[in-house]
Amino acid sequence: MKDLFDVSGKVALVTGGSRGIGEMIAEGFVANDVKTYISARKAEACDATAAHLSKTGECISIPADLATAEGIAALVDELKGREDKLDILINNAGAVWGEPIETFPESAWDKVMTINVKSPFFLTQALLPLLENAASADDPARVIMVGSIDGINVNNMPTFAYGPSKAAVHHLARTLAAHLAPRNITANAIAPGLFPSHMTAATIEKHGDRIAQGTPLKRHGRPEDMAGVAIYLASKAASFVTGVVIPVDGGITGAKPTL
Repeated sequence: MKDLFDVSGKVALVTGGSRGIGEMIAEGFVANDVKTYISARKAEACDATAAHLSKTGECISIPADLATAEGIAALVDELKGREDKLDILINNAGAVWGEPIETFPESAWDKVMTINVKSPFFLTQALLPLLENAASADDPARVIMVGSIDGINVNNMPTFAYGPSKAAVHHLARTLAAHLAPRNITANAIAPGLFPSHMTAATIEKHGDRIAQGTPLKRHGRPEDMAGVAIYLASKAASFVTGVVIPVDGGITGAKPTL
């Protein structure tokens, strides 16, 4: 029982790993002796984060633009050239777009849906051989999708494609769980609340105090909150957990009073 949360020796890929939620998860993995690959579109930022995290463990940068089939193929080819198995895939790379409903463009809708929903599916598809090589009945390989509480609740910001895309991410996790279970691969989703990041900086500046006060636990998320749930889902402790969406939001979706 004492080794339930031990993830040492595993190999992970974290997309969108250069900052925000992805960096929080990658930092937790690296600190717990997981060989961690991170990917991001901007090579300089990806390399810098990998160099920083490598001070406490092993973190390797593979920059890639996952919005394109070519970018996905390049990432997969590079990873296959380095590893013969992949224990953990964190599908975290994402995009958001805010604009009034009257002018919200089709190009923004397509960008958000492609990066948030389409790309994770095809990356998972392409990495199935490596995931299967790591999988066993006692210790399945793990696919962990990063959704959002905006895929569960409805916010009043003009990010019309974002919430629907994250609801799709949650259901994609359930669908993958059903189809990948016979291959000894689990699939789950994390639905973060408000965590400080580049993506949420403007929201926190304008509404951060109000959101924190409206959260049952009266604060925003911290890096260890995100790392903790990812480590749990990647560990022996969660080997019998698949097809679930775990909100990490201080109680907003599960414990906020309605009156």
